[in-house]
Amino acid sequence: MPLAIVHSRALTGIQAAGVAVECDLGPGLPTFAVVGLAETAVKEARDRVRSAIQNSGFEFPARRMVVNLAPADLPKEGGRFDLPMAIGILAASGQLPAAALEKLEMIGELALDGSLRPVTGTLSSALAAGQAGHAILVPQGNAREAAFAQSTPVFACANLAEAVAHLRGTDRLPEVVCDAESPESALPYLDLRDVRGQESAKRALIVAAVGGHHLLLSGPPGTGKSMLAARLPGLLPPLHRSEALEVAAIHSLQGDGFDIRQWGRRPFRSPHHSASSAALVGGGSHPRPGEISLAHHGILFLDEMPEFPRAVLEVLREPLESGEIHIARAARRATFPARFQLVAAMNPCPCGHLGDPQQMCRCTPAQVSQYRSRLSGPLLDRIDIQMEVPALPVSALQEAAQGESSAYWRGRIAQAVDRQWQRQQVRNAQLQGELLDQCCALDAVGTRLLSRATETLHLSARGYHRVLRVARSIADLEGSDPISTQHLAEAIQYRRLAQILAQ
Repeated sequence: MPLAIVHSRALTGIQAAGVAVECDLGPGLPTFAVVGLAETAVKEARDRVRSAIQNSGFEFPARRMVVNLAPADLPKEGGRFDLPMAIGILAASGQLPAAALEKLEMIGELALDGSLRPVTGTLSSALAAGQAGHAILVPQGNAREAAFAQSTPVFACANLAEAVAHLRGTDRLPEVVCDAESPESALPYLDLRDVRGQESAKRALIVAAVGGHHLLLSGPPGTGKSMLAARLPGLLPPLHRSEALEVAAIHSLQGDGFDIRQWGRRPFRSPHHSASSAALVGGGSHPRPGEISLAHHGILFLDEMPEFPRAVLEVLREPLESGEIHIARAARRATFPARFQLVAAMNPCPCGHLGDPQQMCRCTPAQVSQYRSRLSGPLLDRIDIQMEVPALPVSALQEAAQGESSAYWRGRIAQAVDRQWQRQQVRNAQLQGELLDQCCALDAVGTRLLSRATETLHLSARGYHRVLRVARSIADLEGSDPISTQHLAEAIQYRRLAQILAQ
C-alpha cells in the first residue's frame, strides 16, 4: 500500500502526546519531505533513515515520499521519530505487513548502520502507550526504563533489522520483564548516627522528615549542616509506586536517563550556587525540567543559600506553595511537578564565625546585614523550620557515635506518615483551609500560647499556620492525636531564627 501509519510519541513537558507518523509514497521524482512542525533534528532524519534502510539490507524506494507528523501544530524534536519513519516507509513500500503496525507504538533514533540509539522520555512514552492500550517497541538501551511502566507489553530491539523481523513475525522479540522492584545494586543511605552531637538539629531534621517541612540550618562552617542535609533521604519512607514512576519519568527526560539504582528512593539534588534561574526551575526553547522538578518527591539542598543570586532564590516562592512550575515560551508551554522539600544551609555572616565562641567574627554590622538581606522575608516565611547549628567543642567530636540509627527513625517516621495519610490524605506541610483547622485544633492554653508567640515573634499569617503544621508533625511523631502545649512550644522555637535573620 502507498500509505502507512505508525504510532509514536512526542514529549510535551513530562507528558507524551500521541503522534501519527504518516508515510505516503506517490508518483513523481524521488524526493523525501518531512512535514508537521518538525525541528531541524527531525528533518535531518531523512539522511539517517535512508542510510539505515539501505545498510540493513532493505530497499529504499525511489519515489516521491512525504512523511507527515500529525498533529501538525504539535512541536516535534529529537531523533525519536527515526524508527517510526523507517518502518512506515518499509510498510508503505510493501516490505512489511501494515497489519503488524496496529496497536503498536515505537520510538528510537537510528544510526547510519541501522542500529538503534536510546532516546529520552521513554518511560513517559510507555506509560502513555499503556493508557492507549498499545504495546511499545523501543531501543535496547531503553528496555529496562520502559518496562518500569508495567502497564503495556514492551519489546526492545538493537537495530532496524530486528524490528522488521519482529513485525514480519519471522523472529519475534521477547517481551521485556520489569526488574525495577529489585534493582541489581541499590545505593546505601547515609546514617544519622555519623553526625556527632547536634542533638537539637537532629531533632529538627526528624520533625522535618515527618511532615515534609522545609528546613533552614544556620551555623559556622564545619558544624555538620551539609552532613545533616545529606542524611535526610535516609529518614524518609520509600516512594509509593505511583510516586516512583513520576520521579523516574522526570529523570528520564534528562540526557543521562534514569538510574535504576535510584528506583523507589527520594531524589536528592544539590545545585551549585552559580546555578541560573532556568537551571533551578527549568526552561529552554524546548522546556526541560530544572532542579526543583528533578527533586520532585525528594529534597532540594541549597548549600550556602545566601550565595545564590537573590533573583534566583525568588523564583522558588511560587513552587514552594503550589508544588508545580509553569514554563511559558513564545511557542510552547509546559508544566512540571515540583513538590520538593527544601533544605538550605547558611553561615551567620560572611566570614561564618558570628556567635562562634572559638573564633572571632571580623564582619562589620553593615556586612552582616547585607549578607542576611540576600534572603527575602517572603522566602524565609515559607521555610517552616529554621534552626541554629552551633560549633561543637573538641570533646564532642572525640566521643563515640550516639543516638539511634537512620533505620530506627525511618520506621518511626513511616508510622507518623501513615497516620497523616489515614487522617487527611496529604502530608502535614500541605494542610490547607478547613482541613488545617480540623487537624491542628488547639485547646485554650495552646491558643493563648500561640497568640503570645505570634505577637512576640511578629509572625505573619503564613508563619502562624506553619507553626501549627509543624506542631501537628511533632504530635504525630509522638503518636498523639491532640496537639499538646509541649508540641506547640517546640514548633514555636523553630521560628526564632527568622527573627534573628530579620534584624
